[in-house]
Amino acid sequence: MKNNQSWKDPAKFIKQIHVEESILHSPYTEEILERAKLPYTVIADRGEPSGIDGTYPLNLGQGKQHLLLCKNRGHFFKPCPGTKEYRCCDYQVLNIGKNCPMDCVYCILQAYLNKPWLTFFVNSDSLLQEMQRAFTAEPDRVFRIGTGEFTDSLALDSLTALSRKLVLFMADQKQAVLELKTKSAVIQNLENLEHKGRTIVAWSLNATKVMQKEEIRTATLEERLHGAAQCAKWGYKLAFHFDPIIDHPGWEKGYEETIKRLYTVVPAEQIVWISMGALRYLPSLKAIGVDRFAGTKIFFQEFIEGLDNKKRYFRPHRVSLYKHIYDTLKRFAAPSTVIYFCMESDEIWQEVMGYVPGEKGGIPVMLDNAVNL
Repeated sequence: MKNNQSWKDPAKFIKQIHVEESILHSPYTEEILERAKLPYTVIADRGEPSGIDGTYPLNLGQGKQHLLLCKNRGHFFKPCPGTKEYRCCDYQVLNIGKNCPMDCVYCILQAYLNKPWLTFFVNSDSLLQEMQRAFTAEPDRVFRIGTGEFTDSLALDSLTALSRKLVLFMADQKQAVLELKTKSAVIQNLENLEHKGRTIVAWSLNATKVMQKEEIRTATLEERLHGAAQCAKWGYKLAFHFDPIIDHPGWEKGYEETIKRLYTVVPAEQIVWISMGALRYLPSLKAIGVDRFAGTKIFFQEFIEGLDNKKRYFRPHRVSLYKHIYDTLKRFAAPSTVIYFCMESDEIWQEVMGYVPGEKGGIPVMLDNAVNL
């Protein structure tokens, strides 16, 4: 599914920009248009971009070439939509936009969103003000924040340079840490910033076969890892996410090779946490994925409906996947690195890791301690 072109900067896939009329002359909009040097059209506020044929979700491939610059008229900042049936890390989501120029077969956004174009919210001053109000309202609360819930954190950063605004803002926040999670290698805006350790740069990783076949227009493993190594040289703390872990022929060797390569390139002591999560998806995603990616086989295995109404591998199978990857990670990880599950039960924790999060104060406390919050 991939060609030989490098997609370390997936924003290069964008061909057309659409701008809401009311923010056309804002300084930030003008900055983005100048960087992009792409044709743009002006549309009415709350309007929809034109020039995208077909119906959703089959027009997603074309839609991802269109970027809408607009205002966010709702909230930027809210809790991660976890599920009470599984252990959650108490993450806070910062909504910077919607959709992504990359195209992962398993991406839940295909079933969650209903518009094919990319959206970026230009009213970043409002975003920063909303975060500041939240911090002021709860001065004793610890906030771990991520921008990767509805989009990739850095996929558009070569155009928006939002990371610079966020990193500089977070540098002075004593009660909070920001995680920028990506499958790109767009790190140039992170150089020469006084981040004061309040920003963690994170990458999603997988076995190379999965990355090549199921993660279209994403950076290669080497591009991601070299980006991480460079961020480490700039003093950033790092994180990695093996999620979704996907069963495929040769998965044991595939994940071992990725983990070994990770610890060859990246300094272990700068990795604050690593998460694991097996493939899970909304039932409606299967039809979308099969229609859009005819060659994929990831949905054609045995699944059970979990307590969160998502399809999951059977528990013994998840345990087998997790144990192999966890044991491999433990061979290389620094003692200070927290390895944790995203949305799994205490039973899985006990069976794979030999303890449950409550014994260490819970996942939020484990992660907060990893970054000295």
